[in-house]
Amino acid sequence: MSALVVAAASSAAAQAVGTAQGQTADLFARDRAVGVRERARPDYEAVGLPRGAFTIFPKVQTDVEYNDNVFATETDAQDAVIFRVRPEVTAESGWSRHYLTAYVRGALNRNAEFKSENRNEWALGTRGRLDIVRGANLAAGADFAHQIEPRTSTNTALAAAEPIELDVAQAYLAASRIRGRVKLGARADVRSYDYKNGRSTSGAVIEQNDRDRDVLSAVVRVDYAVSPATAVFAQITGNDRSYGNVPAGFADRTSNGYEALAGVNFELGAVSRGEVAVGYISQSFDNSAFVDLGGFGARAQVEWFPTELTTVTASAARTIEDAGVPGAAGYLRSEGGVSVDHELLRNFILNGRVGYSDDSYNGVDRQDTRLLGSLGGTYLINRNFGLSGTLIYIDQQSEGVSRGPRYNVTRLQLSLVSQF
Repeated sequence: MSALVVAAASSAAAQAVGTAQGQTADLFARDRAVGVRERARPDYEAVGLPRGAFTIFPKVQTDVEYNDNVFATETDAQDAVIFRVRPEVTAESGWSRHYLTAYVRGALNRNAEFKSENRNEWALGTRGRLDIVRGANLAAGADFAHQIEPRTSTNTALAAAEPIELDVAQAYLAASRIRGRVKLGARADVRSYDYKNGRSTSGAVIEQNDRDRDVLSAVVRVDYAVSPATAVFAQITGNDRSYGNVPAGFADRTSNGYEALAGVNFELGAVSRGEVAVGYISQSFDNSAFVDLGGFGARAQVEWFPTELTTVTASAARTIEDAGVPGAAGYLRSEGGVSVDHELLRNFILNGRVGYSDDSYNGVDRQDTRLLGSLGGTYLINRNFGLSGTLIYIDQQSEGVSRGPRYNVTRLQLSLVSQF
């Protein structure tokens, strides 16, 4: 499948409890319809370079972007053109059973107007699946990434003369077992964040070590198939968020919590499929200065296929997130969005998305709302080359005594992908 078309779908799938996929029974298969981004396009798929039991897939994406508010500021917006090169190499196994893949990728960002924004990012990782018996498997993976925090992040240091850098290391272990009408799933994750201190335009240090943390999470899920097209499930996730080395004068945000959800996973013929779950979320902080968070929790994603050439996806969630804002321990996020993918031609895919989020902070008087919209298209020239263009609009509003920035950003990005 073309990397241009399936990148977003594969990234989301890798984070699910069902990462340990293997063979699945018909009672839990939701494959009567094929989404636009999932559809196989043999004439436009990279062939790769065979190396024994593996195939190597090299890829380079070159971007040219226009940004009308590079620093995401409320006033005196500065525009610029950004050039970006994203090399990537992926290796995938070709075994009939089991699966193993590894990747290394980078991003070289160069701003034509502001040299302070020039940064390099990189990441490497691997994941695999061990098929034990039919319907039972184990999966594991690990990644390490050196990242740049976007200027549009609600948690980034506003006064930083250069973007904040951080390292993220993560690993997971997952298991899945299907027996009759019952499917059991479990997954454990460990994630470590290491932020680098920033500097203001005057050279003063902007402390970021108070954001360093280790996050442990574990999820257990039980599905019961009521019919071949419907399953009910219960899922509970626990987490421990530890801020180990908090600098003097900064608040310790260490906490633990859980998310308990119940819901339904369904498929309505070849017209619609999805998953909807509701329940309760809670986060308790060790620091008595912070009020514990809790309340209604939800996660949902529903796909609708009005025709074979169009996929409409609606998603929503209510979660508790970590905050990087001074004085805040975390925030309740409510978000939702709708995206549309349309196959205008076999090799020409259009897409659009509208999303909205609301963040209510704990520990400070601040509430952020964000509206995001995007329009784009991908043209697959052949199995080696593809073009894409995306127009993105972000509008952030913030209220309260400790409000954050209010801004809007428009970005236009054109990309050329070369894959082999």
